[in-house]
Amino acid sequence: MTSQNDEIFLVDGSGYIFRAYFALPPLTHNGMPVGAVLGFSSMLMKMLKDLNAPYIAVIFDAAKKNFRYDIYDEYKANREEAPEDLIPQFPLFRKASEAFGIPAIEVEGFEADDLIATYARCAREQGRKVTIVGTDKDLMQLVNDDVRLYDPIKNKYLGAEDVFEKFGVTPDKVVDVQALSGDSVDNVPGVPGIGIKTAAQLITEYGSLENLLDKAGDIKQPKRREALIENRAKAEISKRLVKLDDNAPVPLKIEDLKAHEPDPVKLVEFLKEHGF
Repeated sequence: MTSQNDEIFLVDGSGYIFRAYFALPPLTHNGMPVGAVLGFSSMLMKMLKDLNAPYIAVIFDAAKKNFRYDIYDEYKANREEAPEDLIPQFPLFRKASEAFGIPAIEVEGFEADDLIATYARCAREQGRKVTIVGTDKDLMQLVNDDVRLYDPIKNKYLGAEDVFEKFGVTPDKVVDVQALSGDSVDNVPGVPGIGIKTAAQLITEYGSLENLLDKAGDIKQPKRREALIENRAKAEISKRLVKLDDNAPVPLKIEDLKAHEPDPVKLVEFLKEHGF
């Protein structure tokens, strides 16, 4: 039997980084850009105060390409490079997390969302509740009775009702809807001409992407029928791209994520070093 004191909070580091970068004007210290790190540190401090998390980790994307590029080499090909003044700050976000006494976790070959999915699964298997600090739509597929999202900007918890409001389906069907509608941000192809609303209607009617594709020939609307038949391979690839891998390597055990007060000497040293 577990209690609220066993809950694990998994922070989407990438979401925090970009929110911090756009929240503050460009700042430098000894010629080094530090504005995003200052914003990130402030957000961590506020989060620690507001959430009082019993177990916590910040999860980051690894710098190199992940397994999804092997599935589809055009994955995220349309994305622009990170802003020039943000690039040298990337290593500092991990140092900031550690200065605040929070484990910073990343695994080469996997995205942060995969690690979050994996830790969420491991936590549930131990009977723990999970709060994911972040609002990335890809994380909504993880929501269930034991897993919720937390929006740190709106100070609001998000559950299955919020997922339904966004996708028109329950969380367990989100992957199928995303596979059909695609994602222009990540360059996930989907099926041309099918948006989220239509995708939700189709998945609700047919139950799953696989059943829909198998019965695509029965669909009355000619354009929709042809699009599904001609783009079956794209839809199947898209599902593999959007589905999070919850079997990623786990560098730290959940027990190692137990929250503790930061070392004041290390924290002050980090803050002083960067002019905070």
